[in-house]
Amino acid sequence: MSTPFPSPASHFQCGRYSLSLARPLIMGVVNVTPDSFSDGGSFLAHESAIAHAQSLIEEGADILDIGGESTRPGAAAVALEEERRRVLPVVEALAACGVPVSIDTRKPELMREAIAAGASLVNDIGGAEGGGVLELIAASGAGVCLMHKQGEPQTMQQSPHYDDVVAEVRDYLAQRVDAAIKAGVASESIVIDPGFGFGKTYEHNLALLAHLGSFEALGVPVLAGLSRKGMLGRITGREPQARVYASVAAALFAAERGASILRVHDVAATRDALAVWWTLSGRMPVS
Repeated sequence: MSTPFPSPASHFQCGRYSLSLARPLIMGVVNVTPDSFSDGGSFLAHESAIAHAQSLIEEGADILDIGGESTRPGAAAVALEEERRRVLPVVEALAACGVPVSIDTRKPELMREAIAAGASLVNDIGGAEGGGVLELIAASGAGVCLMHKQGEPQTMQQSPHYDDVVAEVRDYLAQRVDAAIKAGVASESIVIDPGFGFGKTYEHNLALLAHLGSFEALGVPVLAGLSRKGMLGRITGREPQARVYASVAAALFAAERGASILRVHDVAATRDALAVWWTLSGRMPVS
């Protein structure tokens, strides 16, 4: 029997942090990798990653997302020891930075170590399907982002297929929310991500974005990760580093359709655009 879906949340609880959802939150991306699709190698050194993270906070990031394994299409898996070496010193250095630190990983061992080092949120592209992951998160009090993907990064863009992409992604995420609540994760500590670009064609991504509001029926915040992605390159013809304006436009479109968290590389540009849109649409300004 399924657990009834919770009422829409007014806040997102990440460990000791309680974040108001009165306006869209900005999650700043910190890739400690040599091969991420848009900024691979830029912040591979721990000092560079930490400095970049601090600059994102100054620009207005509400959450920092630290990742040590690229999950771009075609990316090779990274061994636990190497991923640990890349991210744990960064998480430890940012543990007292004043905003929640998210660990972007699929490995339960690293999730546990990162939470012990100060991470308040687990961002798992695998939907937290790993053995014991949901129980680990429930016991720690950390937040969790449950993402949908079809296939693995190495092969996920090789002819992905759905009969109804919106319904299938929504049903999967509904099942993962149900599993998380049954495992003891508080509903206010759960966020869902449709997984744009993770085993989806251009047309699938457009359909998910157009119907993003339908995911609000699951009763938990929706995260949209569209920043610099291939679908924006197809629309604009620009390379990843030149997709800032396209990314901001996509972020605003997602926010207008109900996204509560926007995962972005370009925090300052996104924050300013949100502030203008939020104010001109008659809402309170973004602070």
